[in-house]
Amino acid sequence: METELKLSLSAEDLPRLLTHPLLANGAGTQRLLNTYFDTPELALKQRRMAVRERLAGDQWLLTVKTAGPSQNGLSRRQEWEAPTTPGTLDFDSLVDDAALAADLMALRPALRALFCTDFERQRWVIEHAGAQIEVALDQGRIHVPDTDLSDPLLELELELLSGPESALMALADVLRQTPQGLVVLTPSDASKAQRGMALWQRSH
Repeated sequence: METELKLSLSAEDLPRLLTHPLLANGAGTQRLLNTYFDTPELALKQRRMAVRERLAGDQWLLTVKTAGPSQNGLSRRQEWEAPTTPGTLDFDSLVDDAALAADLMALRPALRALFCTDFERQRWVIEHAGAQIEVALDQGRIHVPDTDLSDPLLELELELLSGPESALMALADVLRQTPQGLVVLTPSDASKAQRGMALWQRSH
């Protein structure tokens, strides 16, 4: 189960955010290339699911996410992720829910790559309000292969690693207050998969 708070921000506010003392310790940076799959009839979207292949460094990962409730940027959802060989989409070995794995394997022949995200992720792990929280700053773009359709991507994700859920909102409030003034961090309920799907639908 993944619990995270997603926040959007403006490019103008980004330099101010990076002056925050909690983000002063050097962040690890990684480029992430992601391809999202669905059937031409959008069978996964109808089930509020996402299937993604990710290249992180030199490792390929297969991810399945099921959508839980998302309100004021805070979402809870089931997630499975494990190393993979690109193109195999081996859900049997990834998903420990037998019925869901069988459904995904049945859909596998019809799955197509619909859209991609390409971004740099800066990552910090912060202890705050009795919780351990991963802070990820993603900068890049969402695009539809073989088209000119592209959207910029700039967002902050606070993922709860341990501790109370309330610490996510508390940390967001602290991050809004930087030495150079307030930063606007707006809760967002739109996942990268939802934004990519909206972009893909513009091309069809």
